[in-house]
Amino acid sequence: MKEDLKVSVKTSRIGKVIEPMKAIIGKRDIQSPKKGQVLIKIKSSAICGSDIHIFKGKHPSAPLPMTIGHEFSGDVVEIGEDVTNVSVGDRVTVEPCIVCGTCDACCHGDYGYCENISFTYRNGDGAMADYILVNEPYVYKLPEYLTYDTGALIEPLSVATHAVRRADIRLGETVLVIGAGAIGMLIASICKKSGAAEVIIADFSDERLAAAKKLGATITVNSGKTDLEDEIRRITNGKGVDKSFECVGLEASFLQAMMTLKKNGLATVIGIFENPQINIPASRFVTHEIKIQGAQGYCWDFPIALKVARELDLELLITHHFPLDDIQKALETCLDRKSGSIKVLLHP
Repeated sequence: MKEDLKVSVKTSRIGKVIEPMKAIIGKRDIQSPKKGQVLIKIKSSAICGSDIHIFKGKHPSAPLPMTIGHEFSGDVVEIGEDVTNVSVGDRVTVEPCIVCGTCDACCHGDYGYCENISFTYRNGDGAMADYILVNEPYVYKLPEYLTYDTGALIEPLSVATHAVRRADIRLGETVLVIGAGAIGMLIASICKKSGAAEVIIADFSDERLAAAKKLGATITVNSGKTDLEDEIRRITNGKGVDKSFECVGLEASFLQAMMTLKKNGLATVIGIFENPQINIPASRFVTHEIKIQGAQGYCWDFPIALKVARELDLELLITHHFPLDDIQKALETCLDRKSGSIKVLLHP
């Protein structure tokens, strides 16, 4: 083991949300890697939208108290027996899912549909920490064109990659992305690279819309100033868009994703709904034969995202940096609309 990578401490700081709107730094013991495991010293950890839902106490699948953080990069500092894909000193990022490997979906290679799927932070291994212990199959080396900070964004880029692949974007299509957060911007960028002729992105923030334009969106719409459905009708001469992506998690944006589709169009829903019970015009499915699907996480998308990252200026998404001990302030910054935050990073 390289001298400067030796683990000289026995505990790791870890970020936890203990009640709505209150995060603290706790501690956990650092375990030596067992067979097939990798210990990583975290260099950069990004706050995800799901972390914000947890911080608010409104994540439907993550009851408090809960560790947070799953978008990260770092250095391998120790490996367990039979680990062959990475070595001590490698710069890496991690696909933070945990699957059983034995259910029908896993046996068919569709581990994203694992009947028992979970994520590292839900098991107490949040990535807003000094160290994290993970399983080797989900560890990926960072190519030289990625820094630790941009390497931490491979996870959200994989989420966007998965959504776009599910939507099967084709040459010449017109696409609408609702929500110019990091996921929405990345989806817009990948749609353009996949051949979409027009990529429209809607949000309430002019600053975010400007960043989305730099990443590949061709048309921006401020939904606070313009009626989105009217604007889509104008842009498409009344036809509607081929594909839409809902990246917000609200009833209003779900309806917009539905109602802006052309006949036989497809909407892909990515947003996390703090209030999952919504009302929709069911007859639209019949009269327009539209289709709506969900997209969550990733399945064989990390290797693709690592290649796509070469062509994207991921630095455009990074707006704030905080030390790990300022986790409360970092989370509050994400909720402050005046902060201009897109991606907030924490550094141990």
